[in-house]
Amino acid sequence: MAQGITMQQSYNHTKATLALAKASFRSIMRSPSAVVFTLAFPLIFILIFGFLSSGGTKVSLGIAPGSDLNNPVLSTLEQISVVKLVRDKTTEELNNSLEKGNIDGVISVRKNTVDSPAYTADVQYTSASMDKGSILKSLLTNSFYELNTRNLKPSVAILKESTVHGRTYRMIDFILPGQLGFSLLSTGVFGTAFVFFSLRQTLVIKRFFATPVRRSSIVFGEGLARIGFALLGAIFIILVGHFFFQFTLINGVVTVLNMLILAILGLIVFMGFGFVVSGIVKTESTIPPISNIVTLPQFLLSGTFFSIENFPDWIQPISKALPLTHLNNALRKVAFEGFNLWDVKFEMMILVIWGILIYSVAVKVFKWE
Repeated sequence: MAQGITMQQSYNHTKATLALAKASFRSIMRSPSAVVFTLAFPLIFILIFGFLSSGGTKVSLGIAPGSDLNNPVLSTLEQISVVKLVRDKTTEELNNSLEKGNIDGVISVRKNTVDSPAYTADVQYTSASMDKGSILKSLLTNSFYELNTRNLKPSVAILKESTVHGRTYRMIDFILPGQLGFSLLSTGVFGTAFVFFSLRQTLVIKRFFATPVRRSSIVFGEGLARIGFALLGAIFIILVGHFFFQFTLINGVVTVLNMLILAILGLIVFMGFGFVVSGIVKTESTIPPISNIVTLPQFLLSGTFFSIENFPDWIQPISKALPLTHLNNALRKVAFEGFNLWDVKFEMMILVIWGILIYSVAVKVFKWE
């Protein structure tokens, strides 16, 4: 009996955790669905959108502080459906957004003291959004022509234009972080749900009770395997996007490392959803539909393909509450705008809150046998 106690005390739980992680990693690599959702599916979207131009149906125009707001120029622009006017931003915020291509132009309208023209509109475009800038320039030119010709006065407003130089914002800079987030979501939810349900159904976890292996070792081992596999997929996606489609990594290797840290945090949160699904389902056939209830709304509403600002106003609060939205936003800010992890602390805090909530539920519903 003393010998048995000595053997149990000398049992190395770290080695057990690593052995479980190794076995789980091999299982993941042999799973076609894991490869499809983590690598193939996101890569297909990256290839498709990588070959597309970065044109869009909407252009954003910031209104400079101090502009005359009661004028026919802005009234005319408000009637153009493809122009989105950005209000209530400081000069510094508008300049930063302009240089980074987050908005396509800034307009400052002031009333003249002379009779003609009545107003002067100074517009700044950005080289970071050349395609949309060209669309905006054409729309403004046509709008000013119609405004000046439909009135009795010879000229209501004059347009002055200039260009601010900034980094080119390509479609891949928006699409790739979204696809990376989708990959992590799919891996965390579907992978975890299927694996732990299978382990419980085949009584593998129950057999572990007869060994010195701790329950935490099983969870940590599976988590390490998922994180390792997801990181390999993330590195692959980032490198393909960067070297083949000029995906912006503003600070090089540092940016990649920050993105991988965010990927780990996101995956841990999404694995919590997988634990919940595996705990509430009764049969393996019910895992996909329940998992889709978790993943599909986030895939569609979290800015994976399009900015959530293009959604109707009543949907945007829902989109902003989803964890994938904050992960996507953090990845984009780190990659293109050069933010560090402290700069995206708000997004990380939301992910941590989601993690605490979802793992609290997972503890309640999770079954070991």
